[in-house]
Amino acid sequence: MKRREMIKKTGAALLGASVAGLPAFASDKGNDNRTASTKKKVVVLGAHPDDPESCAGGTMVMMRKAGYEVVSMYMTKGEAGIKGKSHDEAATIRKAEAENACKVMGVRPVFLTQIDGSSEINKERYAEVKEALAAENPDIVITHWPIDSHPDHRVCASLAYDAWRRLGYTFELYYFEAMTGLQSQGFHPTDYVDITEAAATKREACFCHVSQDPEGWVDDWHGGMSKFRGREFGVEHAEAFFHLCRYKSDLL
Repeated sequence: MKRREMIKKTGAALLGASVAGLPAFASDKGNDNRTASTKKKVVVLGAHPDDPESCAGGTMVMMRKAGYEVVSMYMTKGEAGIKGKSHDEAATIRKAEAENACKVMGVRPVFLTQIDGSSEINKERYAEVKEALAAENPDIVITHWPIDSHPDHRVCASLAYDAWRRLGYTFELYYFEAMTGLQSQGFHPTDYVDITEAAATKREACFCHVSQDPEGWVDDWHGGMSKFRGREFGVEHAEAFFHLCRYKSDLL
């Protein structure tokens, strides 16, 4: 197998992008003992509890196994996500569910302060995401595809993009898909990650979100998507991403 093919097959096209093009994911796979000074970091920024897990949970598990520090960052705590519950009640329940999901995946949760269903784009919200990402200093950020039927997803994508620019393009920016066709629209991947060995863990993490009726969407929507992307990539399960390139030369 050619080196380029090996890198793509293991997901290094995505996971090695932030380290000068080196096949980091391929060469570091299984190395979870790197020191804090050498450990690479990825932040997966989602609008709600369950977005990072359902959209990139397999990749998060694979990156953690490869030795990355993985942060699951939530723009809201899902305040409007449980019928019959107040915002405070729903936030308490859904935050706990997200924390349980992060334990399953072996990643660290971080919660921002926007309100589910009432997310905003203004200078204060731009600053919040910029400061949160600056504090984490990631090598890679993965977030929502910006063309999406859910307004919170669109807000999250815009805030992440702004932070990428304002922080001087110090991390690689990727977009994930959410319920493509219903939510994400016009999504065309540039990168795939084989998540076959992580698919069961991803599913377990998604099912931690008990309040969201996971039986009604996890397998049909995101399980179906991972099988579809897997067929495109030639594996059993895959997650697909769009890499936003800063320079025109990146496209050549």
